[in-house]
Amino acid sequence: MLTVHSISKSYGTETVLKDISFNLNAGERSGLIGPNGCGKTTLLRILAGQERADSGAFHLNPPNLRVGYLPQGLTPSPDETIGGFLDYMAGNISVLTAHLEYLAFDLANSPDQPDLQRSYDATLAQIEVASLNTLARPETMAALGLDQIPFDMPVRQLSGGQKTRLALAGILLASPQLLLLDEPTNHLDLDMLEWLGNWLLNSAIARKAAILLVSHDRFFLDQTVTGILELDPLSHTLRAYTGNYSNYLEQKLAEREHRLQEYTDQQEEIFRLRTAAAHLRGAAQFRRGGKADSGDKFAKGFFADRSKGTVARARHIERRLERLLTGEHIEKPPQSWQMKAGIFKQGFVATANSSRDVLSLENLSVGYEGKALLSGLNQQIRYGGRVALIGPNGSGKTTLLRTITGALPALAGSVRLGSSTKVGYMAQEQETLNPEYDALTIVRGLAPLSETAARTFLHQFLFSGDGVFVPISKLSFGERARLSLACLVAQGCNLLLLDEPINHLDIPSRSRFEQALAAFEGSVLAVIHDRYFIEGFATTIWEIRDGKLNIIL
Repeated sequence: MLTVHSISKSYGTETVLKDISFNLNAGERSGLIGPNGCGKTTLLRILAGQERADSGAFHLNPPNLRVGYLPQGLTPSPDETIGGFLDYMAGNISVLTAHLEYLAFDLANSPDQPDLQRSYDATLAQIEVASLNTLARPETMAALGLDQIPFDMPVRQLSGGQKTRLALAGILLASPQLLLLDEPTNHLDLDMLEWLGNWLLNSAIARKAAILLVSHDRFFLDQTVTGILELDPLSHTLRAYTGNYSNYLEQKLAEREHRLQEYTDQQEEIFRLRTAAAHLRGAAQFRRGGKADSGDKFAKGFFADRSKGTVARARHIERRLERLLTGEHIEKPPQSWQMKAGIFKQGFVATANSSRDVLSLENLSVGYEGKALLSGLNQQIRYGGRVALIGPNGSGKTTLLRTITGALPALAGSVRLGSSTKVGYMAQEQETLNPEYDALTIVRGLAPLSETAARTFLHQFLFSGDGVFVPISKLSFGERARLSLACLVAQGCNLLLLDEPINHLDIPSRSRFEQALAAFEGSVLAVIHDRYFIEGFATTIWEIRDGKLNIIL
């Protein structure tokens, strides 16, 4: 259905895509992965016809294939309503029927017009699709949390997350044959993620379609894709792997182990050749030194001939060595983000003297302006507990965190902290970091640390070398998230409240954040929708459902 051949794209002198080629057939679902900024969105925009490649081409089969492209942001026209947008995407049956009648009239008067016949057939097919979409619309809107919003509301009044979900609903209802989805899992809670995964796996539309999707949700990729396409940020090239994300990781790590073995073998060969060449050079020098009697012409000739042969052998070995060090040289494979780094130990916070019960919720009700979102909460977090807080969007997760911090008053009941508990709150955006400062300056302003001690501390959060001097304004979202975590720990916080800390982070950044969080020995309550993260992090799961909080793990 989609054939991509040697696509390349640059912006000025910066190469983004280089010689990209792959095929995507009906029923295949490929996950496009790579760090932020490596060209994933650019590739999707080229395939959607919104940008032009510098070279190369792509082909659709058939050429009139229905393409559904989900960008990362929806920009509606000023007065477009939700209903109008869905009609545009999925088809308005009354408008299409009127157009069909117009075409039928013209076709009756001019029966020998092939173009009219093709338009009639295409419109008839659109009506059939629109009829199916009309039936699916209520379920789709409800699954994406949009069913309670009036259809006559202007799209511009929706929140950013609602706009993203509306765009996704429109794409799915358009019954595309080729789906290009740029981070469709953003702004979806766990229920929505499960529904979308089931749609991609089981819906009649998806089973016949070819799907290319960008997602940083590793669990979602594991559940939905049949192949992985990895964009390399250094070479700007693409490699294809079979299977889901976990299969890709296994193949990637096996590749690295193989490459590491090749590197080790070559280093041993280089050492052997260097030793042999040095030995032969030394032997030749020894023979030239005239150890035989200077009057013995035979001995002189003998040693001269042996010396020439030894030098020739040394030169041959050195030429082989030169090839290994240049044209045939194998670089040591770097410690990639797929590899788990060692777990660091945090020594000067979250000590064993922390209270056994760090947090107790007692008959707690939380909400705004007297309206309770959650009520009757009676839960505890023990020292060292790592709790994942899950639930639908708008169910009160952020409200609960802000009530625990004291930023919002409780409507009823109480929040009780352990005697030595110090709370650190990390909001969804890292807006509290001064953009003009660097990581080292910020941490030293929070804790009485020498430069060496501060650098050692920041290394636990994966800031090393000159990275500690980079201004905050130049850091990626993932780096800012890790620095925000470091700031809380540096202040001595032993209960961390994290509100969707890995939103908008790519897979490498999520992996690094997990590594940094693993260094923390205190307690954590985190609002999170990444099931891969939850599985590796949580010792307990709190689920909000229908205004109540239940422990499901």
